[in-house]
Amino acid sequence: MLEDEKYTFDVVCAGQALIDCIVRGKEEDACRKHVYRAESIALNIGGDAINEAIVLSHLGRRVKAVFGVGEDLAGQLVRDTAERYNVDISGTTMDPGLVTPIANLHVALDGSRYSLNSEATKLEGYRVDPGLLSGARVVSLASLFRAPLDQAEDILRLVKQAKEQKSIVCADTKLPTYQKLGLDDIREILPMVDYIFPNADEAAFFTGKRDLYSMARVFFDYGVRHVVIKNGAQGCAIFDENGYFNFPAKAVKAVDTTGAGDNFAAGFIHGILDGCSFKECCEIGIETAAESVKYMGAIGWLKQECGSH
Repeated sequence: MLEDEKYTFDVVCAGQALIDCIVRGKEEDACRKHVYRAESIALNIGGDAINEAIVLSHLGRRVKAVFGVGEDLAGQLVRDTAERYNVDISGTTMDPGLVTPIANLHVALDGSRYSLNSEATKLEGYRVDPGLLSGARVVSLASLFRAPLDQAEDILRLVKQAKEQKSIVCADTKLPTYQKLGLDDIREILPMVDYIFPNADEAAFFTGKRDLYSMARVFFDYGVRHVVIKNGAQGCAIFDENGYFNFPAKAVKAVDTTGAGDNFAAGFIHGILDGCSFKECCEIGIETAAESVKYMGAIGWLKQECGSH
């Protein structure tokens, strides 16, 4: 176990928080042009930072979420939900100049999905104050490469703050929607990242490689100590100083894969805090992700376990 006397929080998660509007199933009405039917349409909490924070809180961790939202209905819904799951939101910025992002997600009946995002995801004018990371055993840079974690100088300040206070640094990556940032742009930062969690598409995009081993090797050669490439139904691949290893996924019927990667990261960090080995952390991450895909939305499985939420 890691000693925690000097830490106020087990984890501080910094990154995006938004609302997901999830449409499951879609078919055209043969009798009426431009009319479609869906199995369900629902609003859910989304964004790596808030998803990870809520899951970690559910797992019994002291968690703080750091994100920026607008003074709008969506922003208030994000904050209210975080509070309901006992996530500390004292580091949240509500800015009338921001529009809280809303992602439109279309989920097929096999659980696969695609999403639509607007320029609200740029979060223009919002930057994370490094001081908000103070007191964290683990700092999770959720949504790395996407605002508010898409400016190299901002990311560097955050990672330096984390390392000065001897935090473990984790980074969950995202494909950029507007700002283009690559591995070379954060070359100075990557050696200070202890664990990185790209999915296979993200890893291919950032490394230019096609096979998981080569992708993982690129991140490792940039100085990241532990690389985890999430590969959906195929499980994940890991790389560290001991070499390369593949983990199979847990076989479950997927209803919605939204937020599966965020749940994996949360489960993995939960293992870190328990002092588990690299491989054990991956197993916990896989279990958490597998539970999440059985339900709609990133935190739908928590609602099933906690009927009061």
